[in-house]
Amino acid sequence: MVDLLENKSNRLRTTGWGGELVGAYWDDLFSARERGAQVVWYNGHALNPLFQAAGISWCHGEAFSARLAAQHLEAPAQLAGEQYGYVNELCSYSRTHLGCAVLTSGGGAEESGIVGTVDRRELASRLPQPDFFVNGYQGCSTGQQWDQMSYRILGKKVPIFTLSLPFMFGSKPDAGYLVGQEWEEATVFVVDQLRRLIEFLEAQTGRPFDHDRLGEVMTYIKQASELRREGMELCRSSPAPATYWDWVASIAHINFMPAEERLVDYFRDVRDEVADRLARGESGVANERYRLYFDGIMNWNKLGWLARKFADVDASVICGRYTHQNFWQEPQLIDPADPLRGLAQHYLLCSNSQGFKTLKRGMLSDCEDYAIDGVLFHASRTCRAYTNHQHLLARVAEDQAGLSTAFFEGDIADEAFYNDEILETRLAALLETIDARRARV
Repeated sequence: MVDLLENKSNRLRTTGWGGELVGAYWDDLFSARERGAQVVWYNGHALNPLFQAAGISWCHGEAFSARLAAQHLEAPAQLAGEQYGYVNELCSYSRTHLGCAVLTSGGGAEESGIVGTVDRRELASRLPQPDFFVNGYQGCSTGQQWDQMSYRILGKKVPIFTLSLPFMFGSKPDAGYLVGQEWEEATVFVVDQLRRLIEFLEAQTGRPFDHDRLGEVMTYIKQASELRREGMELCRSSPAPATYWDWVASIAHINFMPAEERLVDYFRDVRDEVADRLARGESGVANERYRLYFDGIMNWNKLGWLARKFADVDASVICGRYTHQNFWQEPQLIDPADPLRGLAQHYLLCSNSQGFKTLKRGMLSDCEDYAIDGVLFHASRTCRAYTNHQHLLARVAEDQAGLSTAFFEGDIADEAFYNDEILETRLAALLETIDARRARV
């Protein structure tokens, strides 16, 4: 076993402040009913700018499931979901959030012993029930049904709106990244869907949608995402001043937190801390000898654990598909004067929505830009949408980029699928392969 007593992982100090912001957001949501605010539950893409402009409180299902898992508080929700009838092979994001729906509604109490035994102070049971649902998924069959399942748990009494979002196959002759007929046609289609969503929000709130407010919200998101990208790009240096785990810790902020000056200040502080480290020669890993790319959604139960484990073998995980190819990664597309187009294109850029050609482009580009030595694939047991392309990507990394690759199995929010000994064995083999490649040069 790797000795984890000496912590060689040097995490960003701003992560502490970031955690306080996330906690304040959830506390505000938990009190939404007391303030008389309407609440929407949604899954999939970052629809929160529309909710913020409409004056609605929002809960992103994946985000709450990830928060429970990161704090090791997911068990009551997952047990409630299991006893309600959802098998443990179902996406653990959705299974956890569906369990929250069971707990908050008291649904299925006659079938599920857990519902009546969970203390209302448990985080999993504190979500306010929704006034309506909005679903914005593509590329994931579970995600497209998630809100329908929640809708049934709550007795089919809550209005629901589902966005129709196309998958970007990239098969047309002129298809490319951010260009081509498919890209333009899909953009127009999704903009129309967002207009329909705005009409739905107006019907639910009983007031006109504030388009000027949406432009203001998108201005903050653009500024925050520009600062985030600047900080990421500073990590092309060797040794890297921050790691993948630092960018994972700030996903909540860029993905669903309220867009306001405080959000911009946070990412400015992150960028500035990374720049300061770079100027002083301070690295994210004490003795960086290997630079790795991480493909797969984060195992939220193991964030700190994995950060230390990789650092202890002098491996700096620099970037990954989840952090660097999602979450407003192309801020130049945002035009506050025409916010719906930027929103639509951001949704189309989600890596779960992209064909293999675009995923290959993103991985090879990042591996070159960040001088990557090897690629580690996290094959999440319950997230098929994210693992479908991984063996093809591994072949590309090896054959076209000459990189070493390895796989380990885990999950996004269910710790039961993680095996530490398997990761240690695969990681050691990966680093040995990198050493062997270097010796041949």
